[in-house]
Amino acid sequence: MTVQKPMTYDAFVELATADSAVVGLVLKGSRAHEGMTTDRSDHDLYVVLADGATTNLARFTGLRTPALDLVVLSLDEFRAVGMPGFERYALARARIVLDRLDGVIARILADKARLDVGGAFRAADDWLDAYANSLYRSVKNTRDGHALAARLDAADSVRFLLELLFALDGRPRPYNKYLQWELARFPLPGWDTGQLLDTVGLITATGDVSAQRRLFARVEAVTRQAGHGAVLDAWGSDLHLMRPT
Repeated sequence: MTVQKPMTYDAFVELATADSAVVGLVLKGSRAHEGMTTDRSDHDLYVVLADGATTNLARFTGLRTPALDLVVLSLDEFRAVGMPGFERYALARARIVLDRLDGVIARILADKARLDVGGAFRAADDWLDAYANSLYRSVKNTRDGHALAARLDAADSVRFLLELLFALDGRPRPYNKYLQWELARFPLPGWDTGQLLDTVGLITATGDVSAQRRLFARVEAVTRQAGHGAVLDAWGSDLHLMRPT
């Protein structure tokens, strides 16, 4: 009996490229991030079909092997992926393997890579409030002797802070795996990448209150300048606990 070999990435790309129903192939994940590939990296591939098209490739929908992970969907469905959603960053930095639509696939990815101005502003308001909340709780818990709670709140504050900083720049936040990769290639304006990463590393590891307060002072200045002062002012006198002493 002949044993059928698993479909390889190269073989599938050749098959899909020969199918006129396929209008785009988009590679995401570590294979789309230069220098992040390992021996265990698979190929995460979006297979974009013309709206209303039928194809035998539909039989590969949901295929997952150690080497190949496929998502087969229509062009309209592809436009909607990650808008909003967790997948947005993955597609913001995805690599185009095939675009039969004279740049349409590229424009869809570009749209996912930039937040609209109004949406980014509202998101920054929300993330700033969440950051302040976790920072405030962390400092209070340190003061009151709740060391574990303080460190957990500090780690939460960093998560919200990163969402905030990327929203201020109109970008989706990268996954933790790609944070250093992203900042090395696309730094946040006005922030020293090395210092920022060192500071958030210290805070997540130790919950150091002095480091949190120094960072908050910088964040407060940046967010007030960007028009988010009302969010901070709503904290009233509680801001004193967050600021450097």
